[in-house]
Amino acid sequence: MIKKFLIVGLFIWTNSLLAQSYFLLMPDRVFDGDSMYSGWQVLVRGNVIESVGLNLQVPKNCQSVKLQGTTLMPGMIEGHSHILLHPYNETSWSDQVMFESEAERILRASNHLKASLLAGITSMRDLGTEGTGFSDVAIRRSIEKKLIIGPDLKVAGRAIVATGSYAPKSPVFDPPYGAERADGNNVIKVVRDQIGHGVDVIKIYADFKWGPTDAAVPTFSIEEIKLMVETAESAGSMVVAHATSKEGMRRAVMGGARTIEHGDEGDTEVFELMKKHHVALCPTLAAGEAYLMYAGWKKGTDSIPEGIKNKIKSFGMALKSGVDIIFGGDVGVFSHGDNVRELILMQQYGMKNLDVIKCATSGNADILNFKQKGRIRKGYLADIIACSGNPLESLKSLYDIQFVMKSGNIIKP
Repeated sequence: MIKKFLIVGLFIWTNSLLAQSYFLLMPDRVFDGDSMYSGWQVLVRGNVIESVGLNLQVPKNCQSVKLQGTTLMPGMIEGHSHILLHPYNETSWSDQVMFESEAERILRASNHLKASLLAGITSMRDLGTEGTGFSDVAIRRSIEKKLIIGPDLKVAGRAIVATGSYAPKSPVFDPPYGAERADGNNVIKVVRDQIGHGVDVIKIYADFKWGPTDAAVPTFSIEEIKLMVETAESAGSMVVAHATSKEGMRRAVMGGARTIEHGDEGDTEVFELMKKHHVALCPTLAAGEAYLMYAGWKKGTDSIPEGIKNKIKSFGMALKSGVDIIFGGDVGVFSHGDNVRELILMQQYGMKNLDVIKCATSGNADILNFKQKGRIRKGYLADIIACSGNPLESLKSLYDIQFVMKSGNIIKP
């Protein structure tokens, strides 16, 4: 009887292997997450990369996919998104939070995810639901269950803010709030509760425009940030910090945050501090330009605003310091599916093409802990895209995504 079961089991196992799909991807060149190689091919078996290189040996049941004129590369990883928001020139942030139902915003998010996936984004870090609780956790699980299509997600749920420092605000009623308040020792309870709800990362606002001035000023103390970091890291999570002011950035770094989002007022001193403590910067260049365009600035026609000049200078300091840079445009402020806008600006503000596409692939995979992603390498997940032309020559080729494979499944065409 045992022998019979072993034979039947072997037969089922052998046939399941034969049933696995094989694809031989045949582009003009392959960017593996680190370097570019001409004439390489990629063999995919099931949901993983089987082999990479020249003149690969393939099984008989393999389907060839010819991708002439393209560059094959790892699926891009978006580092700062808001899937539950849509562009503010359509509907302002406060009106989305106060007047759009949670159901409507979740339905919109499904469309947003599809748009980003078809644009070559196969993984994404989403940093705040802005008034819809932990709906991002449910959306992440829906993708995992294949109820909807979209990039794989790491989510932050409700951003954590100091009492009095966020929005929307009203002098006559208490409107729906875009984040979760916490102060003092209570930050421990809030972080634990968020982790219990299933978030992947803890997002905090280390500063905000509040108080008697219109400038961004710190909110949490270093001690409060340390409490949140210790609590999150004990559960295997990390803290990421919205910080635009120099002091907000400094407090976030000294408190133990792992990434700084925006960093508008960063200078050589604070970037060197970030480098010393292995803290990465997500500059969100595209969002900065989008805000100004919504206010009336016509890029390419009007003179460059002081805010953009300062951001270019600050980004240059970050590059010179050697701090790790994250690709993440704050998409949601502008249109989902237009994620590449951030990559174009990274190049225009001073980063080399090779470094830009590394940020979007292997760099973000390493910094944001997307395991077995971000590289074209044996044993890695088959999250693979192909763009027309060569992004080392022109990053605009990333706007023309010809092929998208996620976990071995061809999504586009």
